Amino acid sequence: METVPIPRLRLRVTATAETIIRSGHPWLFADSIREENRAGRLGELAVIFDRNDKFLAIGLFDPESPIRVRVLHTGNPATIDTAWWQGRLKQTLARREGLFDAQTNGYRCVHGESDGWPGLVLDRYDRTFVLKLYTAAWLPRLDEVVGCIRTSLHPQRLVLRLSRNIQSPAKEHGHRDDGQLLLGEKPDDPVTFLESGLRFESDVLQGQKTGFFLDQRENRRLVESLARGRDVLNAFSFSGGFSLYAARGGATSVTDLDISEHALAGARRNFALNQAAPGVAACRHDCVRVDALEWLAAKPVRKFDLIVLDPPSLAKREAERARAIGAYRRLNADGLRWLAPGGVLVAASCSAHVSTEEFFGAVRQAARESARPFTEWQTTGHAPDHPATFSEAQYLKAIYLRFG
Repeated sequence: METVPIPRLRLRVTATAETIIRSGHPWLFADSIREENRAGRLGELAVIFDRNDKFLAIGLFDPESPIRVRVLHTGNPATIDTAWWQGRLKQTLARREGLFDAQTNGYRCVHGESDGWPGLVLDRYDRTFVLKLYTAAWLPRLDEVVGCIRTSLHPQRLVLRLSRNIQSPAKEHGHRDDGQLLLGEKPDDPVTFLESGLRFESDVLQGQKTGFFLDQRENRRLVESLARGRDVLNAFSFSGGFSLYAARGGATSVTDLDISEHALAGARRNFALNQAAPGVAACRHDCVRVDALEWLAAKPVRKFDLIVLDPPSLAKREAERARAIGAYRRLNADGLRWLAPGGVLVAASCSAHVSTEEFFGAVRQAARESARPFTEWQTTGHAPDHPATFSEAQYLKAIYLRFG
């Protein structure tokens, strides 16, 4: 029996959605679809037409997600084939050219929607690469994506990481697991990489995100420039990234606070990896396993000259936004009680649901309420390998305040 070809999935959307897509936004929500010529399948290409039946965009379809289509291309019609994918990856990698020298071989190669790969990130840790998926729509196309990565980057090893919400469908569609090796062999030892000449471990198989918080590199460099001769407190320290930079920058001491002994053990190992650096070897490094929020809320028992407050996201959904703004104010007010005269506060947020203005406002309010004179030294946003081209992608912000 002759197989009847399945017609291309065709969608028509609301006038508002048309405008949003034309503006470059990469998401089409289910409730914006007016017409669908047939039921769509996971990962297939959906063509979106405007009210005049002209091509508007094409993207990856997910029948189970509120974000029904992740837009890949707008404007004139395009053929999305292997050559197209390879060309897009080449363009994405070209945007990183010149950003890093031989002293940094850990960075983000592909940053999701903002690089034209909605719901997909690719991080490099020396010769090991980690591909993380945030939408199940990529699962049917995984082999094609891996082929492009192999051709362009020649990885020694490629690890698949999956966001929690797609781990079940990943098992159903292709028996894919979080931490699965797509290329190469499982490492016998922790993967190490260079960042600004410092060596770090990355737990690429089970660690948070893809194994390390690469997005804070630029802020770590700034902390290094401020650390000489200071006693440093790094709350929510994770594996000690800020601490190690501060030590190399000449900090007298660094104290790490984290609730996870696993994270603190990683910080100790990272310090051990860098004992050849004179500043690291000379710096006293203390690790305290504790809930940093509770520790900071207690009566101060000593003062620090430089305090870094970089908590996990305090607003994982929009409904938590107002509460999180208040929590940021209280956290920074508590932190300031531990700050010595002449000290520097570095406050960071990775909460996408709290805007830059809201976060900076909360920190400035805490500073004013301390009744201490202060100056605002600098604010920062996304690192160049983590671009943010639409509002929902803008999550990272930090502010530096000097106090009298």
